[in-house]
Amino acid sequence: MGRVTRRVFTAAALSALAASPSAFALPDAAPWPPDASPQPPGAVPEPPSAAGPYGRSGAAEMRGMWLATVANRDWPSRPGLDAARQRAELTALLDAAVRRRLNTVIFQARPSADALWPSPYEPWSQWLTGVQGEDPGWDPLGTAVREAHTRGLELHVWFNPYRVALHDDPSLLAASHPARKHPDWVVRYGGQLSYDPGLPEVRTFVQRAMLHAVRAYPVDAVHFDDYFYPYPAPGHAFPDDASFARHGGGFASRAAWRRDNIDRLVRETAAGIRAVRPGARFGVSPFGVWRNAETDPRGSATRAGAQAYDDLYADTRTWVREGWIDYVVPQVYWSIGKGAVDYADLVAWWAGVAHGSRTRLYIGEALYRQGAAGEGAAWRSPDELSRHLTLAGKHPEVRGHVFFAAKDVAADPSGAMARVVADHYGKLAGPPR
Repeated sequence: MGRVTRRVFTAAALSALAASPSAFALPDAAPWPPDASPQPPGAVPEPPSAAGPYGRSGAAEMRGMWLATVANRDWPSRPGLDAARQRAELTALLDAAVRRRLNTVIFQARPSADALWPSPYEPWSQWLTGVQGEDPGWDPLGTAVREAHTRGLELHVWFNPYRVALHDDPSLLAASHPARKHPDWVVRYGGQLSYDPGLPEVRTFVQRAMLHAVRAYPVDAVHFDDYFYPYPAPGHAFPDDASFARHGGGFASRAAWRRDNIDRLVRETAAGIRAVRPGARFGVSPFGVWRNAETDPRGSATRAGAQAYDDLYADTRTWVREGWIDYVVPQVYWSIGKGAVDYADLVAWWAGVAHGSRTRLYIGEALYRQGAAGEGAAWRSPDELSRHLTLAGKHPEVRGHVFFAAKDVAADPSGAMARVVADHYGKLAGPPR
């Protein structure tokens, strides 16, 4: 069956340790947090309180949107705009979230081993100026946090841990890029560059780079998406023979070792967030299918072409059941009644996984599919997403929804978002705490 994830828009753009906080440490010569790390200019307001613009107006729930910056998917509209135009486009998207009665923006600040803030670890993102490493003359993440909080919105900072580039030529990276300084960290796979998750030094570095932003800004949460090990490239094995030989001893299989690498990243990141910014949460938006039931009786009644556990080495069910993450937003990007992957079946499965755990469940919604060319009959109806929320509301474990993505929330060409607001968002909602 045709798998739909956020890989779709990337391809289109290219064609045009349960450690306690006190135990957390990054084993490197430099202290953490680094005393000399630059601070962002200007004061950034703390998040809104429960009595703020959204507080006590309605029940607390997640009403979120992803704001993707990779390949200029949502923002900025193109690289190379001046700072004033970039700011204006960003605040317009935040205003759209307010108009739609949302309360959370998930802002992609590290799309591919780069940064949308002044980072001492990684270069400025090419999606800002068109040149990786070129200073855009302002601080997008700092502005996003400040402007979101001013509007009563939560700001969750979204990082991609291991993706380095949407191409496979290291010479195209900025000269200062860590991937060029440490070529042994990098693998070519599927036409892209990735860091090798099997190297402990890589895991240490990416945490250091990400947690710098968490320390510098009063973000409400840290967010990972579905990319851990890369999605499989048919006919090609991920080239980690050397790292498996060095670090895979004692594991029953390479797959078990890879899953342990990702488990460690998740547990250590959770501990790092608690150490750096107590009170900030940690969420993941995984591919919607953990495993098919025909593969594992604990899996969902689906026949998906990909499985997070087996293909991305992301044991998302365990992360929820063990409470390693504060919230999970599975990307349930299919319609109700879809034969191989039915929205209704998956929401029920995830509700069962979340039941009795400390991890909050929100559902990731494919707003971008509504009315899009080539989609099935269900997505041609502006009622489809509203039906999703009605169905999900029958499961008390579902605490809200996140929509992909910001450009679609703002423009709403099919009218589907307006229908969701009219049918389900009659009142403002408190923060998703």
